[in-house]
Amino acid sequence: MKRLPIGIQSFAKLREDEGFYYVDKTRFIKMLSEETSGYFFLSRPRRFGKSLFLDTLRQAFLGKKELFKGLYLEKNWDWSKKYPVIYISFGAGVHKTEEELRETQDMILRKHAEGYDIKLEEKSIKNRFIELIEKVYKKEKEKVVILVDEYDKPILDNIEEKEIAKEMRESLKNFYSVIKDADEYIKFVFITGVTKFSKVSIFSGLNNLNDITLDPRYASICGITQKELEEGFKELLEGVDKEELKRWYNGYNFLGEKVYNPFDVLLFLDKKIYRPYWFETGTPTFLIKHLMKERYYLPEIENLQVGEEILESFDIENIQPEVLLFQTGYLTIKSVEREIGMNIYNLTYPNLEVKSAINRHILNYFTDLRSKDRNMIGLIKTIKKAEIEKMKAIFYAFFASIPSDWYRKNDIEKYEGFYASVFYAYFAALGIEVKAEDVTNKGRIDLTVKFEEKCYIFEFKVIEGKEKKGALEQLKEKRYYEKYKERCKEIYIIGVEFDKEERNIAYFEWERV
Repeated sequence: MKRLPIGIQSFAKLREDEGFYYVDKTRFIKMLSEETSGYFFLSRPRRFGKSLFLDTLRQAFLGKKELFKGLYLEKNWDWSKKYPVIYISFGAGVHKTEEELRETQDMILRKHAEGYDIKLEEKSIKNRFIELIEKVYKKEKEKVVILVDEYDKPILDNIEEKEIAKEMRESLKNFYSVIKDADEYIKFVFITGVTKFSKVSIFSGLNNLNDITLDPRYASICGITQKELEEGFKELLEGVDKEELKRWYNGYNFLGEKVYNPFDVLLFLDKKIYRPYWFETGTPTFLIKHLMKERYYLPEIENLQVGEEILESFDIENIQPEVLLFQTGYLTIKSVEREIGMNIYNLTYPNLEVKSAINRHILNYFTDLRSKDRNMIGLIKTIKKAEIEKMKAIFYAFFASIPSDWYRKNDIEKYEGFYASVFYAYFAALGIEVKAEDVTNKGRIDLTVKFEEKCYIFEFKVIEGKEKKGALEQLKEKRYYEKYKERCKEIYIIGVEFDKEERNIAYFEWERV
């Protein structure tokens, strides 16, 4: 039985020990080598196989043919040519100051100089970098390959401290500008990261940098396709419900075939337990705080529409939630519409893991973990049994558990969207089918929840004092439920009205129709 390469980012380690599973991505190396531009940029979420692919590139350019035995590239590469490689990674550790970043840069340059037995004499980091490229080129008598992994991590490590993040950006901009200046000595460049900062802010002057992030030809350069999963891990999939596996971990779309997150796949095949493995490696605390600060209507996340520019660049000074959600992997592309000279991207959650986990963590932001978990366990039971009064008690208890200090720092409780967002987050966290702004021929339903053959239709209102706004009456009058008469055996209409002074449910009325 082969072993699963969990956490292994070294291509040499995978191939020298033939006991590991490996999904062959080497055809993409051949494709890249045949492109007119030899300068490439790829953005993918964390834990998506970027580092392993970059190391595969390194071994190919170093001419390590023995590592590619039986792979596509073995017979589709000129192994007589070998190129020197400068491999830069900011993945290890956290850089909290510009000085720490300079120390890492200096260490990387020094190690490469030692490896190629050359001496660096320049003082500044920028000048030492260009000196390294020139001297390696002259010593090896071949143009240099430059590979940069996690180019943006020093910025993202400090994203909550804008001034430090900007310092990191400027320092990196200065460092990467060397690539443009050293063009005559360079054979190939490949840069990876999580986010895409604009060329002006980071890669100033690198006009020939080919962004393949949303190039359909390279959609599966990282990640695992359905075919790769079923052919490469066949024996490990015995007894596994493939549709459930797909529902949990597949769904990432980079304008080509959808892919699985490889980190999730490997851990699931090892443990055979459905868990949010990828999500748990990095809770998006900053993202959740930002969504709350922007008074984001959570149900909208599932059906966002954005233009080309939103997906193109990340801006420290003006962080857009849509950009952050997409580039960090919490949203993916559902479809693309072409409208009079522009592309409109429809975004959604990639899979059940992300949808459920991010909504659970949003709920944690409001209150402590234990009360939220108790409420969720209780909510599962009430939905199964249609115990509506118990459902009311659960949500009442949740709003009551939010510390008053939280409200002093926020005023979003005055808005109907805040309460609807909490209801949505609870149902979404359970993995239940939930739809906001549900369109009918009579108007829009605030929230529809479907479970098995039961359907719950919600209308939300915010009131001042005790004056009712007739949420339940509106549901009855508009007859929204008619949309689901043929789809659900049991339909419940629920009118929920919130007192913005008490910050809790004032009226919770329901009927079965």
